[in-house]
Amino acid sequence: MGQPESVLILGGTGQAGSGAAALLRRWHPALPLTIAGRDIGRAQRVADGLGAATAATVDLRRGDLGLPADRDYSAVVAAVWDDHLHGLRYAQHRGLPYLSISSGLVDIAPEVVVGAQRAAPAPILIASHYCAGTVVLAALHRARQFDRIDTIRIGAVLDELDTGGPAGIADLERWSTATSAGLIRRDGVFTWVTGPAAQADVRSSDGTALPGRSIAILDVPSLALATGAPDVRFDFAVGTSAGRRHGGPPSFEVRIDLEGADRGGAPLRTSRHLAHPAGQRPLTATGIALGVERLLGLRGEPATPGIHTPEALLDPAYAVDRMAESGATFTDAPGEADLLPA
Repeated sequence: MGQPESVLILGGTGQAGSGAAALLRRWHPALPLTIAGRDIGRAQRVADGLGAATAATVDLRRGDLGLPADRDYSAVVAAVWDDHLHGLRYAQHRGLPYLSISSGLVDIAPEVVVGAQRAAPAPILIASHYCAGTVVLAALHRARQFDRIDTIRIGAVLDELDTGGPAGIADLERWSTATSAGLIRRDGVFTWVTGPAAQADVRSSDGTALPGRSIAILDVPSLALATGAPDVRFDFAVGTSAGRRHGGPPSFEVRIDLEGADRGGAPLRTSRHLAHPAGQRPLTATGIALGVERLLGLRGEPATPGIHTPEALLDPAYAVDRMAESGATFTDAPGEADLLPA
């Protein structure tokens, strides 16, 4: 295939957008990138650091995003909350692939409706999962050794000093305002839980228990429907991560527990920690970069028109390799073997 036009990254000066741009530059040195933000000076500094990249001022309140009418792009990435959905409309009107990460479970309805009303002339990748879908992909990679999965439980620790900057904090506040209930799958039924039923301890990678709660997050339906597991839960705790507790910077920590049966029908349970010493940014950036790569067909065929989620487009094994390249580690949960009888 020929060289694509530039990838337009809305919020390209933020942690997630700039991190994804850096990965795309590393993976695909000739891929043109456009770093779009409100501050042209900051956007230019990011673009200059990448090479083969341009900077642009963007206004998300305008339908044309404030961009020149004669500019062509190959894809639109919303690495920042776009409350008017002008980025999506911009992509749809031009038949461009689109990726978003900030809608969360509570805000995806407008994106889904826009795609349905216009019959999605180009692919829409809804990647508003935890860290842009990387946790889902890590869990699905682990799930491949199972013949049947009965229970999936994810426990994530977000360090209070690693909330992703002003945009990340705004996302968390918006999601918590929309609902204080958690979404779980119990006995095959998606169920809202509140009060004591939503509360749970989350184990950090050093064994410390932090008070957490079930949250409304896309990872739950994605994992449930991809595996058929009748019981799925995602618990979330904000506190001091193991990295900072041991004198380092805030670390990224997720525990993935799977229970079911192996190929021979014997009970099987695995417990693993996915961690990154540099916090959530590298994993979120990896998720975005993997999505762009797949949307454009830079690895495999270009994604087909329609609405997609990360697990529908991306190979979990390849994603795990890319996570490891970024510095992520996968280890047994403290005090537990890799494979345990249920």
